[in-house]
This record gives sequence, structure tokens and C-alpha cells, in this order.
Amino acid sequence: MPSNTGPSIDTITEGGRVTQVGEGQEAEETSPAVVTFGAPSVGELLAERYELVEHINNDSAGRLVWRGVDVILRRPVAVVLRYPGGDSATEMLQAAVAASRVIHPNLVGVYDAIDEDDRAYVVREWVDGQSLREMVAADGPMDPARATAIGNAVASALAAVHATGMVHGNLHPGTVMISDEGRVVLADARTDGADSQESDLRAVGGVLYFALTGHWPHGEAPLHGATAGHGRAALPDAVRDASGAIAAPRQVRAGVPAYLDDLTMDLLDPEIAPPSSDVLAAELSRLDIPADEQFLEQAGPLRFTADPGEEPSPLAAAGGRRVALGIAGLLAVALIGLLIGVNALGGGDDGDKEPVAQPSSSAPATGGSNEVAAPVRKLTIQDVRVIDPDSGDRAEVRDAEKVMDGSDDEGWETQTYRNNGKFGGLKKGMGIWVDLGAPHTVKSLQASLSSTGASAELRAGTNGDFPSTSKGDKDLVAAYPTVIGQPFEDHDGTTMTFNGFDPNQKYQYLLFWVTELPKKDDGSGWKLGVQEITVQGS
Repeated sequence: MPSNTGPSIDTITEGGRVTQVGEGQEAEETSPAVVTFGAPSVGELLAERYELVEHINNDSAGRLVWRGVDVILRRPVAVVLRYPGGDSATEMLQAAVAASRVIHPNLVGVYDAIDEDDRAYVVREWVDGQSLREMVAADGPMDPARATAIGNAVASALAAVHATGMVHGNLHPGTVMISDEGRVVLADARTDGADSQESDLRAVGGVLYFALTGHWPHGEAPLHGATAGHGRAALPDAVRDASGAIAAPRQVRAGVPAYLDDLTMDLLDPEIAPPSSDVLAAELSRLDIPADEQFLEQAGPLRFTADPGEEPSPLAAAGGRRVALGIAGLLAVALIGLLIGVNALGGGDDGDKEPVAQPSSSAPATGGSNEVAAPVRKLTIQDVRVIDPDSGDRAEVRDAEKVMDGSDDEGWETQTYRNNGKFGGLKKGMGIWVDLGAPHTVKSLQASLSSTGASAELRAGTNGDFPSTSKGDKDLVAAYPTVIGQPFEDHDGTTMTFNGFDPNQKYQYLLFWVTELPKKDDGSGWKLGVQEITVQGS
């Protein structure tokens, strides 16, 4: 149990496991003693809002991690404190501010960042669960299907971060959290400039390798933020040969499909340029096949090869090894044929069988001419319209075109509502309807907002022929039942990214549906502006 005389260096657990961490790492045995001057205590109220409930642990950077409660919104929070504040806490606070601008279901929500000179603290979403590091340490390596699902979630989160031009810079098994409900979230970004988007992508390969084998492949040269090779927080190093080269997952553990093995090793190979994060997320999403949709064959692994008459893949030429099917396919290499395949994604009683992975949408499933994967690009929005089903005066349906003018300086905005953020109790919601002009494969939609604290969801429909009237808007909302990804609720941030699109489905009509407005800075009511909507796809 936590002591109200100040935090100790030991990790606090609940039910035998850590339920929340700072960087997802325990403090190292050699970590310096924590400064106790002004140390927090149970029941202390920070910023007149965040009550400290329980000290959880001290992370590998010497920061104190507490479970707390936002007494205004009555929700659990994690509070990460650093001594001292001021210049010493600049990097932590800058990282928190940057992270708060990107909203994604696989990114931990950041709510507040405060500097009090003698100490600084960041308030973020509380996740009931374990880090990937703790889960693998307790239960052993994961089956390939589970590892693929986690890699997909991590890559999707990175795609949202990279779309803003930022990097995460601190991706390792300790910052990948898995909630008790199975949600995967990435926490604790850094902004000290020591990393790049490429190093983030290399770290995805490390996370896949760790999930599949229980070993961290960066043990000899750990990525920034990783603690392999140091004290109690050390991660087991990968198996290596005499030259120091790491063993592939299939050499460490039976049952890893060849295509997942190759994809992991390609991401770790410094001689092979990694794909962009959105391309990687799309490939892992394609490989993330639900168990009830898998079918078994006794043939070899599914692989694609280039036509002998074609130029070789530039990635294959650079690395000297056959490039994993997803990287080659999604980087627009001309592909033909389908080699029969596969070994099992693991699990179940049929240990010698593996499900056949589905071919990528860029490769022909049954013969035919060669096809080239269409590159991901910004799609042209043909038409937009404000949807306001619960209003009779139609006063707020103007200026919809400003959300597609290419500028965040102007946008569409609601009126100011009194009483509460749910449109003053007068409406169930309002939205922006988007027409892409024709069906497209969609990778993501981003909405740039005027302020933090809004809640919204993204819907899809197949019919855009509704009149711009209250009744027409009601009929449109009723005809758009498909929700893309999960709704965003109780978040802070000005950029919402939705990328839960089905890669096997094409979309023309989308509805960005706002369910709750943020409070104005002056406290005079609730209002939201949608500055810009962009759609990526092919």
C-alpha cells in the first residue's frame, strides 16, 4: 500500500501487476534517490483539481507516477511528476503539449501539463492494464495473431503522430500499454530531437520481435528511451550469432509465419528503408485477421515475387534479402502471382498448421494482369455540407466550404450554446458531411479543430442523395450507421484522426459527427470550430 510519507523507489502493484506506469518501466536499481523536498502525499490536491490517490512507481527517468482523480470531471487520471520543474522539466512538458494535439484511440490522452518551478507534472489518461513488457514477462511470448494486432495498433498510432510532422521518440515494450479491455495505447512521447520517424518505425520492428520472442533486439544499441541492459528494467537481449547478428523470430520460436518473420526483420534491417507509418499500419491491418476468418492449409507461407522481367524491388536490392510481402506490395512494386501458402498464425490445437494470409488488395488473387498498388495520397473532397437535424432555422449550415479550403485560418463553427456542451440539451449533435466524388480506398480522415475538449465520431454511408433540410439531415444521419474506429470521448486535443477503415471496402460518403462541444476559454458557453478536414487514401 502507498505511504503518505512520500513515494518509495519500489514499484507498487495491484493484484500482482503494475496497473499504470510512467514510461512503462520500473526504476533501475542504480537510479538516483528521488528528491523528497515537497514530495506529494495521498490526498494532496494539485492545481485545485487533481487529487492524488496512490503512488504507483518511479519510472526509469526518475519521475514519480501517481494514480489520481480529476475532482471536476470525476474521472481517474495518471499524474507524472518531475523534480525540479522549470528548465529541468521543459522536455517533459513540451512532449505533453505536443502529444495533446494528436487524438487517436491508440494514443494515451494527455489532459494537462503544469510547471510549479519546484516540480512539474503531466496529467494524462489512466489505463487499467499492463505494459507489453510486463505482459510478456508474466505470460511469455505472444501468439503471432496477438503480436500482429498489437503491431497494427502501434503503427496506427504512429501514423497519426507522423501525419503532424512529429515523432514519438520513446517506443519500446514499456510504453505500449494493453488495457484490461484489450485496447492498445502508446504512451510517453519525447521531443528532445534525438529521434526520427524512421527510428519510430525501427522500434515497431523491435516491438513485434519482443512480442513474438520475449527478447529485445536493440540490446546492444538500445533506441532512445529503451532500458535494455540496465538494472532491473533490463529487457532480455536477442539471441545473436558470433558476429552479433540477431536470430530471426522463426529461429527463436516455432510457429511464426514466414511473412511476419520477414516483415519484422525488414523493419530491423538498417539497409532496408522502412515504409511510411501509414503504409505499415495498412499492411499490419491487412494481416490482422480475426481468428474466426482464418482458414488452414498445409502449404508453405504466402509470398509474392516480382515478375522476372521487371526491375527488382529497390528494397530487396538494398538489403539482399527478399522483402516482406507488405513492404514490397505497398511500395508500388509490380507484383504477379500468388505463391500458395501458409503456416499458422499460432494458437489452437493444430500447431503444425497455419492460416493462409489474405493477399493484399494490390495483388491479383487469381491470375490476371499485373497491378500496381495505388499510392496513398490526399483525396479531393468534391462537396461538403453541414448536417443539423435538430434545428428549424438552419442558421448554422453556412460556411461548410471553409473546411476544405486548405487553410486552418478559417473554418465552420457552431453557435455558442449555454447550459452544457451537449448543444445546451437542444440537439443530439451536428456534423460535416463529406462527398469524395467517387468510391475510394480510404486510409484516414483528419479533422483540425479550433480548441480542445470536443467529442466526435466518424460515420460512413452509401447514399448522399438527401435534401439540405432538417428532415433530410435526420434521414441522412439515420442512414449512416457505420462508425469508423471508436468514438472520441473526454479527450483533449485539436486534431482528430480516424483510420479504422476497412481496407477491403471503398468509401464515398463520410459524416464527421460532433456529439459534444468544448467550453469556451472565457467560460461563457460551449462552441466548436472545424477548421479543416482532410482525407488520405487511394
